[in-house]
Amino acid sequence: MLAVVCPGQGSQTPGMLAPWLELPGVPDQIAAFSDAAGLDLAAHGTTSDADTIRDTAVAQPLIVASSLLAWRVILDGGALAGRDAAEVVDVTAGHSVGEVAAAAVAGVLDDVGAVGLVTRRAQAMAKAAAAAPSGMSAVVGGDPAEVLAAIEAAGLWPANVNGAGQTVAGGALEHLSTLALNPPARARVIPLQVAGAFHTPFMDAAREEFEQVTAQWPANDPRITFLADLDGQPHGTGAETLARLAGQVTAPVRWDLVMDGLAARGVTAVLELAPGGVLTGLAKRALKGVELLAVKSPDDVEAARDLIARHSTAVPNGVDA
Repeated sequence: MLAVVCPGQGSQTPGMLAPWLELPGVPDQIAAFSDAAGLDLAAHGTTSDADTIRDTAVAQPLIVASSLLAWRVILDGGALAGRDAAEVVDVTAGHSVGEVAAAAVAGVLDDVGAVGLVTRRAQAMAKAAAAAPSGMSAVVGGDPAEVLAAIEAAGLWPANVNGAGQTVAGGALEHLSTLALNPPARARVIPLQVAGAFHTPFMDAAREEFEQVTAQWPANDPRITFLADLDGQPHGTGAETLARLAGQVTAPVRWDLVMDGLAARGVTAVLELAPGGVLTGLAKRALKGVELLAVKSPDDVEAARDLIARHSTAVPNGVDA
């Protein structure tokens, strides 16, 4: 059984689109994505530096575009040529902004629509982050209950509960300093280079703005099982999915529950789309015995097709409730 997962913010690296743009058809795809985003994604994915692509308003559409470019290349050759995602994917999910890319994999959005929608999300979140200084820190190791208690005691929120011994705290900068000075036992606190406290109440204004966008955005019902970051359970209708994506702007990312959901369904392989690496790293520790592949460049495409061929059990419209 095959899961396709899509990475979140922080997975981007300078020049990550350069090798993809050498493939036939990809320049036209990225041009369409750039139009939808109102950004030159080709330039941001090839020549922009790390500071430029760290900007939330740039990073989010760039990451979603990268995931979907890689996915379409994988589906455009070999035995998969001409096949629909619903014929080869058993379950999908995405980490934070990666949920928008996963929504396209699941058929809720088309690719251009996904890039357009995530651009609106990114703009709202960047605006909210600029309104009040805030940030995030990873807490690695420690007893999970003690980590959550320490985060709360410092006046922070658990923005990401990633499983595999990793939790991300978000909130005011002075409270993050308090946590760093008083870390949980056997845990390290690592400041993250992000613009704000995503998935916390600091994003309330962004959630309200994005809710208005998603309420009007065209959406289809998922054609494959699409697990939600909110609780690890399958998304509902297309409209319900977009409403939950809006709510997820301030809600914690429960990637631990997503991985539990993958395990409960008997997933035997996880394919992480570009710019891959983070989610397969978490799965390596949490999903023992599951075959993992992170797509980082076109060099990984044939291996991705082989993984799909060996693990997919999908049937069209194979959505569980």
